[in-house]
Amino acid sequence: MLETTVVDIELHAARAGWDQPAKLFALVDTAELAEQEPALAQRLGLASATIAPGSLTPIEQEALGDGSLDEILAQIAWPPEVLGAALVHEVLILPPSAEEARPEHADPLTWASEHAQRREVRLAVGVLRDGSRASALRVRAAQADPTALDDVLVGGDLAPNLADALLETLT
Repeated sequence: MLETTVVDIELHAARAGWDQPAKLFALVDTAELAEQEPALAQRLGLASATIAPGSLTPIEQEALGDGSLDEILAQIAWPPEVLGAALVHEVLILPPSAEEARPEHADPLTWASEHAQRREVRLAVGVLRDGSRASALRVRAAQADPTALDDVLVGGDLAPNLADALLETLT
């Protein structure tokens, strides 16, 4: 269920387009949410008979503040009813060979943003309290359908450091 939820979160972000700020989501049990918030469940079209066991509902949180993502995540703690957390974040990636060519005193972010081989990607990473992880990655492409699922790479550990930081918010 986590992988499906993370892909759904990435698709939600894709509909908003590129150049969006990072977004944080609490992951809650859908059946519990429907039971505790029946009006919300009705608005979302959730009938208890149609909720698959173990289904997760992402709840988008308020905008993250300014500062480094590591520092922001280090200040977050979730209540016990939150089963997991997910984050959507746009980043630049470079081929491994590019790092060796970085000038010693160059600002890494500036250098990467100007590098000819840079790729812009959107990462959606989700974790559960039991340590489960899922990731979805979409590369920004000029001619691609921004919401095509064929363009999404899915894996358990595409961004291990980000998954670790999210997992820390749950402990």
